[in-house]
Amino acid sequence: MSMTQQDPNIPHPHARDPRLLAMARDAFLPQLGDAFAVAVARYDDVMFDRAERAGASQLLFLDGMRELRRRREEIAARFRAQLSQAWQALETGAPLSAEAALSSQAGGLSLVAEHELESRLAVRNLASVVLRDCKPVLLRLDRRLGWIAGGLELDADSNPIGPEHIGVAVHEAFATSELAPEVRLVLIKLCERDLAATVAKLYETLDLRLVREGVLPGAPAARTQAQPARANDPQAPDYGAWGEAAGEEYSPAWASRFMQRWQETRGAMQQHGFDPADGAGAPGAGGSGMLLDALHQLLQQSREMRGGAEQVAGGVQAAQSAQRPLSQREMLSVLSLLQATPSATLSAAIGDEQESLSQRLKSEVLSNASQLGMDPSSTSLDPKDEDAIDLVGMLFDVLLDERDLAGRPRELIGRLVVPFVKVALLDRRMFVQKTHPARRLLNALAEACEGNQGESAAERTLLAKVEEIIHRLVAEFNENLAIFMTLEEEFRDFLEQHRRRIEITERRAAEIQRGQERLELARSRAEFELASRLEDRQLPQAVAEFLRNPWQHHLTLALLREGEVGDAFVESLELADGILEEMGEAQRHIVGKLWLQNWQPGLRKVFSSVGLHGDAADAAIGALHDTLQAVADARPELEKPLPELPAVALPQPVPVEQGAIELVAGTDTLDFDNADAERIRTLPVGTWLDFIDKDGRVQPGKLSWVSPISSRLLFVNRRGVRFCVASAEELAVMVRLGRLRMHVADDGAFDSAMQGVIERLDMRAAAPESATLH
Repeated sequence: MSMTQQDPNIPHPHARDPRLLAMARDAFLPQLGDAFAVAVARYDDVMFDRAERAGASQLLFLDGMRELRRRREEIAARFRAQLSQAWQALETGAPLSAEAALSSQAGGLSLVAEHELESRLAVRNLASVVLRDCKPVLLRLDRRLGWIAGGLELDADSNPIGPEHIGVAVHEAFATSELAPEVRLVLIKLCERDLAATVAKLYETLDLRLVREGVLPGAPAARTQAQPARANDPQAPDYGAWGEAAGEEYSPAWASRFMQRWQETRGAMQQHGFDPADGAGAPGAGGSGMLLDALHQLLQQSREMRGGAEQVAGGVQAAQSAQRPLSQREMLSVLSLLQATPSATLSAAIGDEQESLSQRLKSEVLSNASQLGMDPSSTSLDPKDEDAIDLVGMLFDVLLDERDLAGRPRELIGRLVVPFVKVALLDRRMFVQKTHPARRLLNALAEACEGNQGESAAERTLLAKVEEIIHRLVAEFNENLAIFMTLEEEFRDFLEQHRRRIEITERRAAEIQRGQERLELARSRAEFELASRLEDRQLPQAVAEFLRNPWQHHLTLALLREGEVGDAFVESLELADGILEEMGEAQRHIVGKLWLQNWQPGLRKVFSSVGLHGDAADAAIGALHDTLQAVADARPELEKPLPELPAVALPQPVPVEQGAIELVAGTDTLDFDNADAERIRTLPVGTWLDFIDKDGRVQPGKLSWVSPISSRLLFVNRRGVRFCVASAEELAVMVRLGRLRMHVADDGAFDSAMQGVIERLDMRAAAPESATLH
């Protein structure tokens, strides 16, 4: 997207307004610069306090304290200068990219140390925190600042006072200070803590000042609190009891779809002689009772259509007249026995995709009633309790079948079945309340387990935490639902740390790919420049070796550090052309010339870049001089070879992890749909696709980065690890071959599984003759 094109939402063109730009600059930059300087002035004391409890790192923090005191003014000045540079770029009509500025500060990823990468990731995290807290006002400022700058379209990357540019300024502020990596990361985290509130206030203040100046006064304002649409607009649609606008706490994603189909289901049930208005009662006027009653009636209808088949399948053989339903207390007691000591048959059912957990659970409950002194032949299940078992059993059937859960993760999630049946008996709201702690815990545990085979240390640590949480739940859950909230909060904090590690891994993958492509581009350009100069030339060995080895290496580094517009690149080309020009003079046997005198500084730079200094560099330059002199004198026997050069090599491509997607090669000869390729090119970063291997296994991949150099797309897996880098054409070939499709997102494992339960019940209602619960 061009940063200088006009926003289509702006009603008419507008010229750049220097007065308003100056007002906006003066209202923001000095105050933020002062806030940063004040914060940094306190950090030497923070470093001293950290040193006292830093253990082996104590000296690093003490050194950091002294460095901050020594460079305090320089650090604050560099912060201000970076933001001023970004603002000046806006005033010239060519907004600066924060991403490009951050990547260029250290000269390209291939030359960046691990601690530098961590520093970049830390300031990006700072930016994401501020963006999360200030997103509404930033969207307005993007439009208003773009408007007064001449109708430019600004975004998070190009807004000169946006969080991304503030992060770049923080990075640049400490860039020249001699700080240990862990000290630098602490300082960036402190800036995140101390600047966020100030930045938010400055954004709001500047936005209000621009409104008072008449800059796009019609732009939407942020809501101070969430309000239903109809509160301010009587014409807004009423979404009903299950719409998001009616209160998201009781708005599971599948509920509205289910209630919409419920009327159709009722008609189908009546055609088969079942009146859903009988029995438990028709759905009420709204609220959770309506949905729960609808679910109950659908389950009851499914059981009645099956007649006695379910009882045979479940091993329940009793005469209706002699049976009494188990009380809730009896049910909970039996379930507590199963929770503490799950039977081998129930464990086997969890591992068997062909067996119905609902049927197995009901059979186990009735057969285990004998341990409490009850005669299984004279007891039955209360219909509402049977609903709970059916829904939980089907929910776990769907979850275990449709999620990537195998081996140990499947076993761990399966241990939750009995506790969740108990929750369903105690609190039916679990099925309809999005914020219910039991479903939140299940969502978090399923996220941690899905696709996790313990291949890395982080994954093994995560699985160990899952096992710990589930073990505590099974051991401690009686009838007090508070344990779900306690465990969910504890595990959520742990999972958030894991997500941050994944985010760092993902960003590192993008940084590595960006650096690799810059390296490939630099190598390609250097090879082109070399080939264009050597074409059809007969050169003595020393000159040819110089150009092919140290000069080409130096030219590649110059391209990596500064690009084609850098002085080092231009000087390198001039050096090669100058040496070749003198070579031509020597081949024309011009005598008496002081060879290479004008190129001594450039030659020393080149040889220095490959590790030749002092006398060694003098010897190499002398060999070139003597070779030119020998050519001019037509004395080839006097040519000198270059001295042995140190072995140098540019960074090599990072190998893609084993198990990566195998791309279909040869897109120039294979057929693909150009429309597919075009759609792929326009996918926003963050889009998930399903990659299907030759064995039919599906692996979701997230579009993490699109190369501005090659336009290739980088995908990472759920662990943030790179597993596919491909062009849009290669991906379009995979679409044509059925190896790539859009990934269907869901609202968490619980809601997704409930949607699957409803679909299965719908199919049973439509085809009663083949109905089973699994």
